[in-house]
Amino acid sequence: MTKENDLRALTPAIEWPTLLVMVVTYALWAVGTTLLFAISPVLAIVLTGVAIAQFSSLQHEVLHGHPFRATWLNEALVFPALTLTVPFRRFRDTHLAHHNDPILTDPYDDPESNYFDPAVWRGLHPVVQAVFRMNNTLLGRVVIGPLVGNLMWLRSELGLVLAGDPAVIRAWLLHGAGLVLVLLWLVPAEMSVLAYCLSAYIGHGLLKIRTFLEHRAHDLARARTVVVEDRGPLALLFLNNNLHVVHHMHPQVPWYRLPALYVQNRDHYLRRNDGYIYRSYAQIFRAHWLRAKDPVPHPLMHDPVGAQAPAAPQVSGQAV
Repeated sequence: MTKENDLRALTPAIEWPTLLVMVVTYALWAVGTTLLFAISPVLAIVLTGVAIAQFSSLQHEVLHGHPFRATWLNEALVFPALTLTVPFRRFRDTHLAHHNDPILTDPYDDPESNYFDPAVWRGLHPVVQAVFRMNNTLLGRVVIGPLVGNLMWLRSELGLVLAGDPAVIRAWLLHGAGLVLVLLWLVPAEMSVLAYCLSAYIGHGLLKIRTFLEHRAHDLARARTVVVEDRGPLALLFLNNNLHVVHHMHPQVPWYRLPALYVQNRDHYLRRNDGYIYRSYAQIFRAHWLRAKDPVPHPLMHDPVGAQAPAAPQVSGQAV
């Protein structure tokens, strides 16, 4: 039995910590869209946005096989389309493709890359380049990142639907049914659909804090994934996915076991990712709130002068 199988064998058939977070998340979402909105719309919109971000983190757990062994039961738990624009099965398929570490950060092969092919970048209008440069700061990623990411994501998904991709079409049809459930809830609720869209935007913006520097351009694939040693509220919101190199090495391990695994093998993980570490999200905010982590065009891709931009489209970037 491999070490990964050993770790998986230690996981119970029903992961109660994940179920507890699921129940609390739905409860906060329900309170935010109803009772709290009648008292304080601003607070309700923010709370609902936090619940939506937490829900996306739970979807991430589900796509990795938690909290039950039965796939259909896991998917049923996250069937309502709280995030609005990301079908669960598309999240699942693109994220599992992203877990192929040798392609990490590649603008064409990694579905979650935020880098551009330098030849493609060179051909963009200066105004578009300015938008993506702003999006490459943490402030920009949180404020305009949800819009930029979703526009790229939806454009890519529309292309796949129009091309007749059956898996993508099925995913969007299921997502439509999940959207109906959300709308049926919102119609009698205190919160308006427009206010809910703002909450979803906030939720996506919070998730951008996590994805902002999860991966870097590096010659070694093993050194491309970060560790953020944060144990505060953002670590809970992201379900310890800030310990990202641990998750990439052990994707079947549930979120609540990642911190202990990291503490037990800290030196190993930091050797593995060549010391790509931040002590906290506060450190990241101080370093990158107004300053880009790295350039938008992929710094390790060769861009011969005068070369024509590739005809093939880039991947869609991250919607969440």
